[in-house]
Amino acid sequence: MSRPDLNLLVTLDVLLAEGSVAKAARRLKLSPSAMSRALARLREATGDPLLVRAGRGLVPTPRAVELGAAVGRLVKEAEAVLRPAERLDLARLERSFTLRNSDGFVENFGPALLARASREAPGVQLRFVPKPDKDSGPMREGAVDLETGVIGNTTGPEVRSRALFRDRFVGVTRAGHPLSEGRVTAARFAAGRHILISRRGLDRGPVDDALELAGLTRTIATVVGGFAEALALARGSDLIATVPERYTGTLREGLFTFTLPVKLAPLTISLLWHPRLDADPAHRWLRGLVKEVCGGARNPGP
Repeated sequence: MSRPDLNLLVTLDVLLAEGSVAKAARRLKLSPSAMSRALARLREATGDPLLVRAGRGLVPTPRAVELGAAVGRLVKEAEAVLRPAERLDLARLERSFTLRNSDGFVENFGPALLARASREAPGVQLRFVPKPDKDSGPMREGAVDLETGVIGNTTGPEVRSRALFRDRFVGVTRAGHPLSEGRVTAARFAAGRHILISRRGLDRGPVDDALELAGLTRTIATVVGGFAEALALARGSDLIATVPERYTGTLREGLFTFTLPVKLAPLTISLLWHPRLDADPAHRWLRGLVKEVCGGARNPGP
């Protein structure tokens, strides 16, 4: 079996991006006839028409759409391999990084992170996107450059990680809540009405397991998907929220925070990224920056 012409990957990437033989030819500095021949070879190699006529333009086939993300990633990785290593010049660096985090990260660490990045590399843009789950697909596909969170069962085995800080769960209520007066015992805590935080919509969590060991149960009044929602509800009602202490520091301002009367395992918040970015100088700088900013404040006690 003959080895495929890998140059066709670049051609396919440009064709899919432009959606036009003429535009792709101009971008690759080829004649329209040469680009048409390249498209014919791609169709032969893939066994699919890839781009078909629709009015005056071309539209991708389902197979072309399926190949699009993979081809773009392969071309970028190949370009990175063939690019000579250069000394990172932060003052001249122009790049956008996408960071995926649970709610609380931007509120707590975003201002300091943006200030440091702006001071050291003014041409860098940081894009913060929400983290609805622990799926590593967005990092694998290149949609996310850096992520923070707790490593879980759905975290890809190839993902690189670095611990940022340890955190612990605390209880939170509105100011003036009955629990804000006197000692918070397990019985008083369990007797209240609670907010359960579950991105998967579960009906119980680690707090319920800990209470069960003490022979207690609690009433879950509502289930939400994030810390900000839980704390907003706690702020405006008599409901009790259980959240990570450090991760929600800014979100908890003005609320009553107390040590849980049951023992929960501490959390390790980690920095996560795909191995293809491991040696990238700019990405290494960003990882170090996040580590410094998140490691600057005192960690909570055990």
